[in-house]
Amino acid sequence: MLPLFEGQELVLTDSKARTLPSYLKDHRKRLRDRFLDGGANAMPDYELLELLLFQAIPRCDVKPVARRLLETFGDFARVLSAPRDRLLKVRGVGAAVVLELKIIEAATHRMARSKVMQRQVISSWDAVLDYCHTTMAHLETEQFRVLYLDRKNVLIADEEQAQGTVDHVPVYPREVIKRALELNASALILVHNHPSGDPTPSEADIEMTAKIQAAAEHLGLSLHDHLIIGKSTELSFRSAGYL
Repeated sequence: MLPLFEGQELVLTDSKARTLPSYLKDHRKRLRDRFLDGGANAMPDYELLELLLFQAIPRCDVKPVARRLLETFGDFARVLSAPRDRLLKVRGVGAAVVLELKIIEAATHRMARSKVMQRQVISSWDAVLDYCHTTMAHLETEQFRVLYLDRKNVLIADEEQAQGTVDHVPVYPREVIKRALELNASALILVHNHPSGDPTPSEADIEMTAKIQAAAEHLGLSLHDHLIIGKSTELSFRSAGYL
C-alpha cells in the first residue's frame, strides 16, 4: 500500500502488514544493542533520535523523520526544545512524536533541576549553570526566570516570570520583588537567555537589572547576580562588573 499523497507517512492497517519488515526489525535491534553496549556516546544525534521515535512511530522507517528534524532545528537539544507548532510542520511528525520528545525534554529538565533545588547555591554553582543551560540555552525565544534564595542562600524556588520574542522579553521589577516577598526570600538571581547565542547584555538588560537591584535593596533583598545564557556560554553580571 502506497501513501495517497507525497509526504504522507505510510501507515499499515491490515493485521499482516502490521509486522515490521525484517530489515527494519534488524535495524532497530542493532541501534538498541549499540545503545545498551556503548551508551549515547556511541551514537550520532540522528540515531539517538531514531531510538526515541521507535515508540512513537512503531511501523515504519523513522530515519528520514529523524534527519528532517535535525535539518530543521540544527541539533538534538534544539529538536527537544522546539515549539510544538514548529515540530508539527516537519513531515512525518504527529502528536505521538511531539509527546515523546516533550516527555524526554521534561525529564532532562527535571533531572537538572533536582541537582539545585533546596541546595546552597554557592556550593552547587556549576549545577546551577548546568540547569540554566539545559532549560534555556536552546530556546528560540527569550525566557526570563528568577531563582529565589533564603537567608542561607539555599534555592527555594525557580520560577519563569515571562516569555518573549527572539530578542526581547517583558520584565516587571515590581512583580519580581512582590514574588520574593511572598516566598519570604532573602536574595535572588535573575536568569534569561539570548536565542542569538551571544550572551552580551543589551542596554535594556542593564537598565532592567539596575531597576530590580534598586527595588530589592530598598526592601532589604540582595540581587546576587543576573545570568544571560547563550548557546554554549553564559555571562554573569557580577563577574562582568555590571553589579
